[in-house]
Amino acid sequence: MNHVIVGAGPAGVIAAENLRKLDRSAGITLIGEEPEAPYSRMAIPYLLAENINEEGTHLRHGAGHFDKLNVDVRQGRVASVAADKGEVTLEDGSSLSFDKLLLATGSHPVRPPIAGMDLDNVESCWTLEDARHIINKTKKGDKVVLMGAGFIGCIILEALVARGVDLTVIEMEDRMVARMMDKTGGDIIKAWCESKGVKVLTSTRVDAVEQSGSGLHLTLNNDDKGLDADLVVCATGVKPNIAFLDGSGIETATGIKVNNFMETSAASVYAAGDVAEGPDFSTGGYDVHAIQPTASEHGRIAARNMAGHKTPYRGSLVMNVLNTLGLISSSYGLWDGAEGGDESIAVDPERSSYLRLNFKDDKLVGSLSLGLTQHVGVLRGLIQTEVPLGAWKDRLMEDPHLIMHAYLERTQGVLQHP
Repeated sequence: MNHVIVGAGPAGVIAAENLRKLDRSAGITLIGEEPEAPYSRMAIPYLLAENINEEGTHLRHGAGHFDKLNVDVRQGRVASVAADKGEVTLEDGSSLSFDKLLLATGSHPVRPPIAGMDLDNVESCWTLEDARHIINKTKKGDKVVLMGAGFIGCIILEALVARGVDLTVIEMEDRMVARMMDKTGGDIIKAWCESKGVKVLTSTRVDAVEQSGSGLHLTLNNDDKGLDADLVVCATGVKPNIAFLDGSGIETATGIKVNNFMETSAASVYAAGDVAEGPDFSTGGYDVHAIQPTASEHGRIAARNMAGHKTPYRGSLVMNVLNTLGLISSSYGLWDGAEGGDESIAVDPERSSYLRLNFKDDKLVGSLSLGLTQHVGVLRGLIQTEVPLGAWKDRLMEDPHLIMHAYLERTQGVLQHP
């Protein structure tokens, strides 16, 4: 059996390791397009903040890790897939045959279609090479503009603050982290960042970036003066890497469509990670969940099925946990509410504290929180296990902070008397 894995991120690496556990004799080839050892993009901000070195971003640190597993790691970019022939062709013209193929090609950053985004001092923050550029181009006190205050943008935000730059964040939406926080939560995060010396402009659009002397000038939709910057970092979103599948016959939409065995529409071809449009735990539909926990689980499940151990995937849960300059935020599941459901809210903006629980009947289906550090895992657990809360639902409607009491009684049988 010959397995080929395209993509050397968490999904690809975990799939390779699990395939080797399940089949000691199979051929396994892992193809990564970057000239780096397999690494985690989520570690890049720690590199920018100088908390780790480049080796600290690597997914595996043991010397000869992949050699010991007899996994052939290659560099290259796949140009096309011929599923009917069991063959992938690389951009250098070489080809590899496969019995089973896993596509774990991840995503790429996208920039808004405005003038000046190709200037030298406009950087993405997606690869190790991007990080090297930002490190070389920033020093303490430099004026830096961060475009985008989503999940990835807020992680980069913290790293840039650690570098001591004069930071301005620009976000088109009316709040920060709009895909994991409602307006109340997003506004609290904005106020927190501003209290730490970061300028945050929400409901603001960059219309153009121009060279201005040795720096840059940004034209804004709502400020005639605009902004000057030494560097612009763009974190305005990502899209799955699926262009190489044009003409392959493999079905794609936002990402590569997979079923609950991580199988694509082509026989013997699987997909995992940020590129896979797979089952959603909360909605029962299909979606791309570009987060590392989902990528890791995708890789494990795909490997089992590739090795002949039929294993269904329950679906990925929307989950985000973020540390923004010391303020912990989280959201799980249907955090913005279920149709016909109920919600319970406790908010204290002065203390940067917020807890929102969303219910469908007597089950917790979604949550978001700010400033909650002790029981975040409980929220996720109750959502994923779909435990009926019974009378505890009414108590939580009155006080959502009793969530730990509800968890202990409904899952552990420990009677609670709050």
